[in-house]
Amino acid sequence: MKKLYLFLILIASLSVNGQTECDDANYYLVSAYSHVKSSYDANNISHLKYNAKRSVESLKLSKEPLTICGCETAIALADKAMILLAKVEAAKTYEDGRFFVKQGRDISKESVIAIEKCTTVTSTESTTNSQALGDLEKEQLKLKEQQEALKLKADEIKIKLAEQKEKELQLKKETLILNYKSAISSNIKTYNETLKSCNCNGESIKDVESLEDTDSKSMEDIRIYYINNLKTLASSYLSQLNLCK
Repeated sequence: MKKLYLFLILIASLSVNGQTECDDANYYLVSAYSHVKSSYDANNISHLKYNAKRSVESLKLSKEPLTICGCETAIALADKAMILLAKVEAAKTYEDGRFFVKQGRDISKESVIAIEKCTTVTSTESTTNSQALGDLEKEQLKLKEQQEALKLKADEIKIKLAEQKEKELQLKKETLILNYKSAISSNIKTYNETLKSCNCNGESIKDVESLEDTDSKSMEDIRIYYINNLKTLASSYLSQLNLCK
């Protein structure tokens, strides 16, 4: 198929090369519009930024074929959409990002309409070779769309896996903290009961402050913190016991 494709290009390049570039430009602009629509429909800022970035990438890929195609209106619109969507990455809030996405989406749609108008201006000559080339280009476009869909699906899976791993880590942290707190409470109770039975009149053993901002702490950080906490309580207990008479 590849050899036939190259052979047909050599024969029909003079008449269809410009149209081929317009078709490629149309593909990238349609792809960009699809991504920006997904961005606008996103329910969180991460997916909004991700799809906006994908749209910018498709718009960048459309630059060269658009230039060769000579569709000035589509070029100007693609540039405007790219400038707007590039601002999404720096947006601090979902609403701010969606503001630029909405504008980019509307202009991106206009660029698709513009390139479609350009692609309708074609040569009236039609040969068997050019028809065969057109069929191959459609098949190639279909393959590109399938590959793009598969890549997008793979990226979505990666994001979900990352989110799942983050949830699992957070659950492990919470379980570890609960276990240490339970051990500390048990030790404090035992220490104080022992001091009371020994008629020690010193201050009761009390827990130290709880660990804050656990989200930024690693499992090892949490472990070290609570081990030191247990050591401090044990040291305080021994000190109180030594003061007993």
